Amino acid sequence: MVDQPARFAWYELLTTDVEAASAFYGQVVGWGAKDESTEDLVYTVLTAGEVPVGGLMDLPEEGRRLGATPRWLGYVAVDDIDETAAQIRRRGGAVMLPPTDSNIGRVSVVADPQKANFALVSGLTYGQPQSGGLDELGRVGWHELLAQDRNKIFDFYGELFGWQKDPGETDPADFYQLFSSAGQTLGGMLTKLPSVPQPCWLYYFNVDDIGAAAKRVNSGGGRMLQGPIELSDNCWIARCVDPQGALFALQGAQGPKGTERPSASEVAWSAKWGDIASHGRMVLPKPKR
Repeated sequence: MVDQPARFAWYELLTTDVEAASAFYGQVVGWGAKDESTEDLVYTVLTAGEVPVGGLMDLPEEGRRLGATPRWLGYVAVDDIDETAAQIRRRGGAVMLPPTDSNIGRVSVVADPQKANFALVSGLTYGQPQSGGLDELGRVGWHELLAQDRNKIFDFYGELFGWQKDPGETDPADFYQLFSSAGQTLGGMLTKLPSVPQPCWLYYFNVDDIGAAAKRVNSGGGRMLQGPIELSDNCWIARCVDPQGALFALQGAQGPKGTERPSASEVAWSAKWGDIASHGRMVLPKPKR
């Protein structure tokens, strides 16, 4: 059991083809898959080595009828899920699934006031131990919010979870806002372009060689939407979509041979990838690899 309040602790892929998705991410990220189905729910646990890192399940039929598409959902661990869900409502967010007992703990699917979806969990029965680092292979190493307005939404998450702005980020006009919990930087927030239809969270999976992983995305039936590009000292990222249409991202220490490297540890871009668009400048801390 993991007790990691106010931090992302579990990740779940809702998809239209569980078997194909399991094979795809096993090939691209190196995850193993273990059947943890119950009498009421078909459920696959994804593992990095022996460590459970996420879940995989069918996108519910009701969701499909309402137009839901395959997607990754990140769970933030909290102590009191009922009170946290109530706070989200009071602060202008929405609760799509009220706190409910499930196979992974007590869960609730929610949205922030700008309609980016995420989830809450208490009493999590799976997940990485607190000592696990964000830079470990096969883990989620970065969490990125594409917000309607990142300056306005930060207070919602800060007051709800105690997340803090990076001390070095003080100018509200800066493009990218880093956020941390208990002194550890967890990710960043940016304002999406008007062409992005819906605010969303994007999760970055750690791989050892991003050039090789990018090739596996393509050979496995997914698509590279942007990258690989270098953000900082030997830290590369790529934004992708899996064969069923779920967005995800990769980050790794090695780039493909022949890829042009920027001269500074920052990247300026103006790009549209799938349904996601971004522009501006991002500066990330040097990875611990």
